[in-house]
Amino acid sequence: MEGVRTETFAEGGVSLTRAGRRASIVLSNPGKLNAMRLAMWDALGDVCERLASEKDLGVVTLEGDGDRAFVAGADISEFGETRSDATVSQRYNAAVARAEDALESLPVPVVALVRGWCVGGGLAIALRCDLRLARDDARFAITPGKLGLGYGFDGVAALRRRLSHAVTADLLFSGRKLGAEEARAKGLCDHVHAADAFEAEARAYVETLEDNAPLTLRAVKAALIELDSPAPDRTWVDAMVAACFDSADYREGQRAFAEKRKPRFEGR
Repeated sequence: MEGVRTETFAEGGVSLTRAGRRASIVLSNPGKLNAMRLAMWDALGDVCERLASEKDLGVVTLEGDGDRAFVAGADISEFGETRSDATVSQRYNAAVARAEDALESLPVPVVALVRGWCVGGGLAIALRCDLRLARDDARFAITPGKLGLGYGFDGVAALRRRLSHAVTADLLFSGRKLGAEEARAKGLCDHVHAADAFEAEARAYVETLEDNAPLTLRAVKAALIELDSPAPDRTWVDAMVAACFDSADYREGQRAFAEKRKPRFEGR
């Protein structure tokens, strides 16, 4: 596709592809089911912070490399170096928090595409996205209780914001694995697609978001971000909503509706 460009970071552990208004992030550690290394957490934070400033960005997708996993947690083989004790773990935990917060704060819709295992830190990443599309072989779990890890307050709070008290407790107390349909019923994912239809249906869904008015989507995302804050400030959201009504895209939307055709939005 013309205009497509791809960059890699963390020795290939994170890649970013830009095509039109879409940014596609791929997390890659295929020999370990895309388990996150410290360098990958750092790179994910860098990529998301950079994307946040790109005015032509319309939608972001996030997925794991290959068919076997979205992300199967953290790369435990690094823990002897990066999480050997509470003091050393502070650096690791700060990188995780930065990446997850930067992902959640992106000003456009973020869609996780989940195939196979989505475990531990992988599920935490997926839940920081706005939407999760799952292939029907997806499996979800968070397993600190099986490793003796301390699951921090911020991590529990992030789960609790997205899920109920009981679902959060079930995940963390039991460490059990949930199939895609149970995960959808409990709010861990939003759509489940058959394996043979997943790629086409996920692509069609993301294209639907890309085709909608960018200013409207950014205003909605701003409202969602504010609603999650302890002291929501609607001032800047109201300004973004007003800008939608003053935009060329709003006039184009009205013309397209009257002419019974698909609108051509330009984000202005």
